[in-house]
Amino acid sequence: MAVQFGVHLGAQNASVADLRALWKWLDTSGVDWISLWDHLYEAPPAGGTQPHFEAFSMLGALAADTTHARLGCLVFCSQYRNIGVLMKGAISVDHLSGGRFELGMGSGWHDQEATAFGIDFPSQGDRFKVLEGQLQAINKWRNGERVTQSSPGVELRDASMVPSAMGALPLWLGGLGPKQTLRMAGAYANGWNAAYASPTQYKELNGILDDWCVKAGRAPTDVERSINLSFGLSTEDIGVVTQQLHVQWGAASERIIAGSLLGRPEDAMEQIAPFVEAGAQLINIAIRPPWNQEILAEYIEAIVPIMKKEWGTVL
Repeated sequence: MAVQFGVHLGAQNASVADLRALWKWLDTSGVDWISLWDHLYEAPPAGGTQPHFEAFSMLGALAADTTHARLGCLVFCSQYRNIGVLMKGAISVDHLSGGRFELGMGSGWHDQEATAFGIDFPSQGDRFKVLEGQLQAINKWRNGERVTQSSPGVELRDASMVPSAMGALPLWLGGLGPKQTLRMAGAYANGWNAAYASPTQYKELNGILDDWCVKAGRAPTDVERSINLSFGLSTEDIGVVTQQLHVQWGAASERIIAGSLLGRPEDAMEQIAPFVEAGAQLINIAIRPPWNQEILAEYIEAIVPIMKKEWGTVL
């Protein structure tokens, strides 16, 4: 399998017209994947002071505006929607896209937005319990079953899901937790996404996921592996960019920096190579608007084709 390249986008600090122009250009430029994140407030958190659009409505526009790229959400927060409503939305977007949509799920982390909107946001352990029940229900629906289920956060009574997805509707799980997230990815998912990990951490987690797949009676190759890297390529000095990340992310900044592309676009391949060597099959750059179109175009139009040629048959 060839290494693929994508873009993970926040629908914040930009107009709808600007976002649509961006993903239309990305699609015609040949990127393999375009995903949005699921937030109500900006990320990194800033108290709801920055413009931010809702994920499903924007995914509908993304699906209608593109024809080539695989589409997804990395990831929907398990706490934000009734699982039946979420699955209906995913199938609707899949039909809008002609079968290109892939469903990403996670336990969430942005407690600031959850508190602001009165959304129940229990402990991490309890959120994992909700998430696992949702994954079980999703896979039953993907198998064409009517679902009756009572589990934390999930109450379903002979619930049908008609129509079904046009495509396979692959199921992704996002997160870095070795005991719960990777266990569930090995048991239920078709893909695993890690956000802002270092190459060393990514390699370690990838191996742990292999073990969880085997324990679940699946082959490690059943689960696609991806990484989101913060897009910090710039004409500015690396020190300036890292300082900005420290200010934006606070205590989480070291992890974000370890999972960032920094420097000039021509430096990207050297920084991405360790992730490919560690098993990443899909490399996504995470863009937080506003973006530098000149730098982004150099990466997408000049650097990505070189990397595709270099790693076309690595995996």
